[in-house]
Amino acid sequence: MGEIELVLKKHQIRPTAIRLLMYRFLTEKNVAVTLNDIEAGFDKSERTTLYRTIKTFEKKGLVHQIDDGTGVAKYALDEITLKVGDSQDLHLHFHCTKCNETTCLTDHKIPHISLPKGFVSKDMNLVIKGICDKCSNT
Repeated sequence: MGEIELVLKKHQIRPTAIRLLMYRFLTEKNVAVTLNDIEAGFDKSERTTLYRTIKTFEKKGLVHQIDDGTGVAKYALDEITLKVGDSQDLHLHFHCTKCNETTCLTDHKIPHISLPKGFVSKDMNLVIKGICDKCSNT
């Protein structure tokens, strides 16, 4: 059994052909991708199939969705889960306002924040906006 199949099985995802291809596609990207980006990489696949696949990956903790303020959901492999199995370890995201790419900064953790009594956190997202290293060198 290959490495990709093992990763999918670890996340209790049945390794179908489209799931294997989607995982490989995501591992080749160093940035978060939109559903349109995924569609462009899979021109012969149905949009519904791709959407269901990415949502399965998200539900099973293989990818996480990023709201970078652009109004379009982006998805990235959950490197934290892949490395240590802890999807609760929150990290920063960087959105480049020049090239519009969003990158996970997994080495930069968001510290635990204590909320006032009665407040319940449902989601946390920290996005830094600016110019990425590729764009700042051009």
